[in-house]
Amino acid sequence: MITAIRGKLRKLLDEEARLEVGSLDYQVLVPEFVHRQLQSRVGEEVELLTIHYFEGNPMQGKVIPRLIGFINEAELEFFELFCTADGVGTRKAIKALARPPQEVARAIQQEDGKWLSTLPGIGKASADKIIAALKTKVVRFSMALGGSGIGGHPATAPVVGKGYEEALHALLTLGHTPADARGRLDKAHAVLGPNAPTEDILREIYRT
Repeated sequence: MITAIRGKLRKLLDEEARLEVGSLDYQVLVPEFVHRQLQSRVGEEVELLTIHYFEGNPMQGKVIPRLIGFINEAELEFFELFCTADGVGTRKAIKALARPPQEVARAIQQEDGKWLSTLPGIGKASADKIIAALKTKVVRFSMALGGSGIGGHPATAPVVGKGYEEALHALLTLGHTPADARGRLDKAHAVLGPNAPTEDILREIYRT
C-alpha cells in the first residue's frame, strides 16, 4: 500500500500529476483543487499523500490500480468522506472537487444545494444526497484547514489572489469545465498579474 509518494513533479495534465521517482514515472490522479495548488511547483520536488483505488470491472478481469494524491491528511480524509455519499464514488469525486474542501464542507453544512450543484457532475439530486449523507460529518472540514503543505507551502493557499478564486467559481457556475476555466484564468493572470479583482479578470476573459 503506497501512502505517500515523493519525486520531481514533471508535468501536470487535466486530472493527473506525473512524478519522476528515480527511474520511474508515476501517474497520480489529482482533483482540481489539488491541481491548482501544484501549478506553481512543476519541476520541483513534491510529496503527495496517496490513496489507492481500483478502476474497472473485476468480473471481466479488467482492473487497473490507481493512485490519488493530496497535499495533506485533511484533504485526503475529506475526499474519502465525500466518496461515501450515495451516487458519488471515486471517479465522480475527482471531477467534482473543483473547489477547496473547506468551501465544499461549508456548503454541505449550510445545506446550500444550489452552490453544490455548480460543482462539475453534481446536479440538484446529487447535491441533496450529499447534504443528507454528510451534513453532520463535515463540521471540522468547514473550518480552516490548517498546517503546511509540501515544502513549507501553505496547504490551502491559492496559487493566485482571491479574485481568481472567485472568478473560478463564476466560470464553473457558467458551465465551463475545470480545465477550460483554469486555462482562461491562467491567460488572464499573465495579463493582469496575481492580485486583480474578480470583475477585471472576468472582463479580460470575455474581452472580444
